[in-house]
Amino acid sequence: MGRGSHLADETKTPRTERGRKTLRKLLDAAAVEFGEKGFHEASISSITQAAGVALGTFYTYYDSKDAIFRALVRDMSESVKVTARDGIAGIADPLEIERAALQAFLRFAGEHKEIYRIIDEAEFVDPESYRSHYETVAERIAERLAAGGRAGAFRAGLGETEAWALMGMNVFLGLRYAIWAREGDPAPDEVAGAANAMLARGISRPR
Repeated sequence: MGRGSHLADETKTPRTERGRKTLRKLLDAAAVEFGEKGFHEASISSITQAAGVALGTFYTYYDSKDAIFRALVRDMSESVKVTARDGIAGIADPLEIERAALQAFLRFAGEHKEIYRIIDEAEFVDPESYRSHYETVAERIAERLAAGGRAGAFRAGLGETEAWALMGMNVFLGLRYAIWAREGDPAPDEVAGAANAMLARGISRPR
């Protein structure tokens, strides 16, 4: 979940492995706290208690609740990026890359359901991070579409509009099948396969 320069300023980069582990504990605890309670009801004391970290240690890394929230949005955005990158590793076919990226995201969202609430709240808590998250995801999709065009797998000229449309589909499929999952739902690979078939064939009836 933003790439604003203020994020780097507000998070003190740990210099030791112990410090990096402490920072990770704080972010993981913050994800649960914000995910369960929302930004306004969440508290620094609850985050530190869940992380097993002293309150004073929190302020070694973050200046405020706002600061750790913004850092968490950035961290989640990075996790989405890494998840997609790992999911498509070694795949050459552009259409298969889109299927694998969606499948990886659906699995990630299912394991980290808090991501939707936290990203949605960022629209109001830190609009810059919220916008940056979606813009960077769309940029990565646009790059993949352009690469597919150069490879001859996609039609030429696909760009920002198509990237945002594809991202929108993925976001709402994650909402329905990861966050609002119900018994009997298709598995992530089936959902990704159905979406990929629609990308490949469209929805109009052949004439």
